[in-house]
Amino acid sequence: MNSQKTNPNLEESWLRELKSEFDKSYFIRLKQFLLEEKKQFAVYPEGKNIFSALNHTPVQRVKVVILGQDPYHGKGQANGFCFSVNPGVQLPPSLKNIFKELESDLGIPPASTGDLTKWADQGVLLLNATLTVRHATPGSHQKKGWEEFTNAIIDVLNAQNHRIIFLLWGKYAQMKAERISTEKHILLKAAHPSPFSAYNGFFGCKHFSKTNQLLSEAQDTEIEWNLN
Repeated sequence: MNSQKTNPNLEESWLRELKSEFDKSYFIRLKQFLLEEKKQFAVYPEGKNIFSALNHTPVQRVKVVILGQDPYHGKGQANGFCFSVNPGVQLPPSLKNIFKELESDLGIPPASTGDLTKWADQGVLLLNATLTVRHATPGSHQKKGWEEFTNAIIDVLNAQNHRIIFLLWGKYAQMKAERISTEKHILLKAAHPSPFSAYNGFFGCKHFSKTNQLLSEAQDTEIEWNLN
């Protein structure tokens, strides 16, 4: 199977690093699974947006990684970035809580948009562990192969010589921690921003200010978190 044909729109640096994945048996099975799913169900995000996180943040530009679980499963919500929604879409509860923490941490008022593309374009890789989902069925595309693919993404990042800050929110994201060298990179862990867990350690984690402090100490450009 030709990797270029599998996804002709994958950003060049990521295609170079991941092209061997497209020939592996798990990815061939994953592709077949998605083809069958789309015959019966709506699948999110749209095909052109599945790799949005990679396409907006080339390997060498990744400074920060935020790991999510799987895409939003409502019509018109998912846009290929974890926790992000398309412009004009009502903010999901987890994203509302992210904005609450941002206001508490840095005094930035909640944005009117839930589109986080501006973060991605500054070097924040907004990566879900599973890159697709069936309509109204959370977790429906877990354990179909996406986790192996996103493990490969984490391995590429771990191999980079420049320091990357990983924000691991919730147990699902923290499962990836074992793949990341703490000698080279920085892991900041907190509870998931979901309403079910945000009060158990997400609120008050101050990951946004901590990230910018770490970037500043490394004489790197801070992230402009304000979306307004």
